[in-house]
Amino acid sequence: MSNATAWADDDVVEFVSLTSGGQAFCVEIAHVREIRRWSEVTSLPHASPSVLGVINLRGAVIPIVDLSLCLGLGPSPSHARNVVIVASVNSRIFGILVGSVSEILSIRRDEVRKNPTQMKENEPNYITGLLTVGDGEMLRILDLTELVIQGPERG
Repeated sequence: MSNATAWADDDVVEFVSLTSGGQAFCVEIAHVREIRRWSEVTSLPHASPSVLGVINLRGAVIPIVDLSLCLGLGPSPSHARNVVIVASVNSRIFGILVGSVSEILSIRRDEVRKNPTQMKENEPNYITGLLTVGDGEMLRILDLTELVIQGPERG
């Protein structure tokens, strides 16, 4: 995560935990503007496969991205219980379709483990770290900045 290096070891950071493609993830709460239930989108011709379309959110047209597709986990099943996380990164507002959102976690920086699979320095990587919660479940920390820069265009 681009902010991870700026944290001190005793800093507490809040994350929103979520599921997508049957996997557990979390995002830094500072990027989350709101969490909405799924509603139909207006599709756009020639958009990347991970961009499901756009919605009108209080006068702003925002793209909705299928997180599962962005991560190579296949398309999210169409379900009325899906959730859209409206996020803001670098003045860009976008929605992320996920399976569910479960809780807010307060984590000390020293509890975040680096992603051991990041092998190449310039290779896009949406997973910047790992958290162990509860009975040993591992949550992958998503870097929404990387998702905005690399994600939907890569499809």
